[in-house]
Amino acid sequence: MVEEFLEKLPEIDTRYEDIVPMEQVSSMVSNGGGSVTMQRDDEYRNRIMKIRRLADEEISDKASTCGKLLIFLSVALVIMTLPFSLFVCFKVVQEYERAVIFRLGRLMQGGAKGPGIFFILPCIDSYARVDLRTRTYDVPPQEVLTKDSVTVSVDAVVYYRVSNATVSIANVENAHHSTRLLAQTTLRNTMGTRHLHEILSERMTISGTMQVQLDEATDAWGIKVERVEIKDVRLPVQLQRAMAAEAEAAREARAKVIAAEGEQKASRALREASEVIGDSPAALQLRYLQTLNTISAEKNSTIVFPLPIDLITYFLKTSEATTQQNAAAAAAAQQQMQMQQQQMQMQQQQFQQQQAQLPLQIQQQPQQLQLQQPLALTPQQQQPPTVPQQQQQYQQTQQISSAM
Repeated sequence: MVEEFLEKLPEIDTRYEDIVPMEQVSSMVSNGGGSVTMQRDDEYRNRIMKIRRLADEEISDKASTCGKLLIFLSVALVIMTLPFSLFVCFKVVQEYERAVIFRLGRLMQGGAKGPGIFFILPCIDSYARVDLRTRTYDVPPQEVLTKDSVTVSVDAVVYYRVSNATVSIANVENAHHSTRLLAQTTLRNTMGTRHLHEILSERMTISGTMQVQLDEATDAWGIKVERVEIKDVRLPVQLQRAMAAEAEAAREARAKVIAAEGEQKASRALREASEVIGDSPAALQLRYLQTLNTISAEKNSTIVFPLPIDLITYFLKTSEATTQQNAAAAAAAQQQMQMQQQQMQMQQQQFQQQQAQLPLQIQQQPQQLQLQQPLALTPQQQQPPTVPQQQQQYQQTQQISSAM
């Protein structure tokens, strides 16, 4: 009966799909109607699954019967060919290896065997060695277009190992090849969703994200991704030049700002130092001595000794006093000359007045003039000073003032 049902099962499936298409079922579910029909469909599906399980169990029973027979024959063959069959039946795997055994095409119960020695039956058992050591895969450079439309070349390194030997053999054809291809595509997808500055500055974050994605995807293959590292990010030459120019300009701007701040702080410190030195004149002398000590500590052939200003103060005061005396003497000589010039002018005026009055007196009193004697005049009054005499007196006053 079960065999007849299995023969008719494909026809039943096609008829069921013709009666209730999957699109109609999905529309009924989305519209919220047809709950009764969906319940009937579920019951029908469950019945079919139960029948299929029964069919599989019946087939497995038949296969187990045949398998038991083959196992018996294989054991008999091993016993008959002892001790030569031991070279074929006993196998050894290393500490870092596991053996996945298939008997008549099915996995042996108990999982992978090893490390050490294990037993197989000839002709009916086959096994596969699985290396559990960590492997390194160097992802080749991938040309990636970033989120901000910049083309970069990125390569990475992936460290992975086989965590479940049975699953890595039974669930995927080639776990290592599949993991490598997935690492390349994951690298391209991850870099395509990032900006350039994020790729350059957040490598650790990107590596962690890639590791989580790869580990989740390869868990069904029995692969454990231990570490992902971004190895290198290559930029176009023109972009490198532009970024270098930008960085250089930014550094120059920061250097100028720092230099300006340093000058500002230095000027404030100098102002405070000048105020301190101005309050205490002895501080300047101590500063000179410190400078001299610093210079003498070095091995110099020439030492420049700063002359203290206090030593020059006396000479400065003496020169100032001499200058003041000379200025006072020059002022006194100039005043004396002015007084002499005023006296000479007054004498000239008196002489001119007398000369103007003489003709009138002679006309009015001619007799008296004849009887009286002429007035005795001094030589200076008789003759007014000439121009050369005035120039000589002026030169003498200038020489006196320059000497003082």
